[in-house]
Amino acid sequence: MNIETSSGTVTINGNIKSIGDFQAIKNAIDGMVSNHKSITINIVDSISLTSSIIGYLNKLILKDGINIQLNVGNYLLMDLINDLNLSSTFKAKKV
Repeated sequence: MNIETSSGTVTINGNIKSIGDFQAIKNAIDGMVSNHKSITINIVDSISLTSSIIGYLNKLILKDGINIQLNVGNYLLMDLINDLNLSSTFKAKKV
């Protein structure tokens, strides 16, 4: 997995599957939260999200008031987000 960040945007390439991946994503987003109240997350090709990431994104949105836009590249991940009824919470869309 590879993470790139720019002004208010986090782009993730590769599969998200481990606690280390969660920690890297959390660190990248935490570095933006102090300067941006709106963050776009591009998940280019992962087919899954760990429960830790789902919980973390929920916390950012529901508790911290961060506006998250989740752009998903893989249809299997988009199906998972829809099945979990998180597409409106995460403002998820297939790109």
